[in-house]
Amino acid sequence: QARTALNGCGIQTAALAIGGRIVSGTPLSALTELWNGSSWTEVNDTNTARKQGGASGLSTSAMYFNGTIPPGFVANAESWNGTNWTTVANMGTARYRVGGAGTNNTSAASFGGSDPAGLIAATEEWNTGVAIGAWSTGGNLNTARKSLAGAGIQTAALGFGGETPGDGDMNETESYNGTSWTEVNNLTTGRRSLMGAGTNTAALAFGGTTAPFNVLTITETWNGTNWAEVNDMNSARQQGGGTGATNTACLGFGGYAPPGGRTANTEIWNGTNWTEVNNLNAA
Repeated sequence: QARTALNGCGIQTAALAIGGRIVSGTPLSALTELWNGSSWTEVNDTNTARKQGGASGLSTSAMYFNGTIPPGFVANAESWNGTNWTTVANMGTARYRVGGAGTNNTSAASFGGSDPAGLIAATEEWNTGVAIGAWSTGGNLNTARKSLAGAGIQTAALGFGGETPGDGDMNETESYNGTSWTEVNNLTTGRRSLMGAGTNTAALAFGGTTAPFNVLTITETWNGTNWAEVNDMNSARQQGGGTGATNTACLGFGGYAPPGGRTANTEIWNGTNWTEVNNLNAA
């Protein structure tokens, strides 16, 4: 279904599209769709409809966390087992527009974002190594921000782009080792509400927007040291979903794409070019 402010997780050939907004304002979406490498299929909904949260993991084992149900922010977290979403322990901080990273439904990280008090630098980590699963406090980002993208896993994550009131569109990139964040080389183009995929050493940044509202097709690839601009997406978009196991095999879907607004468009990245494939399902 055409929607913006959704989340994605998985790899290029097996991904989830989760939540978001299907019309202006509310209603919000609890819809989950499964990508099998060629088409999308609707599967079981999330328990709490919301937008602008975070997600990580695989199409068979994932976490979905934070977000907003206007006018408030949520600390809700849900675990996906390949069939159903289950509500798990709440996070310590209700926030939205976070970055996310993680391996599956046993290990995830949420970082950055915003709450009513302002921008957040905090990281929270999900761990099922305790009786009922719990979120614990990780290291803070060096620069608090919202609308950033994430890639990687809980112990080796990458956070990039975003926005702050003072600096506007950000190009800062930070690397996480499971304990602390370290500033590394910047994106070529600072932007907010971008999509991200891949790993801590092989990531892709695509789409997004710059002020006042310039929606982008720009794609950059990360090799563990530097970002380099590569071929653009076919359709400009922001606040879409992004997935991929590496920077040579990624998927971008949904989001806000002018002039039509919310989009169901899906594109595949093969390491060189983007190709349009089958859309998210119709309403």
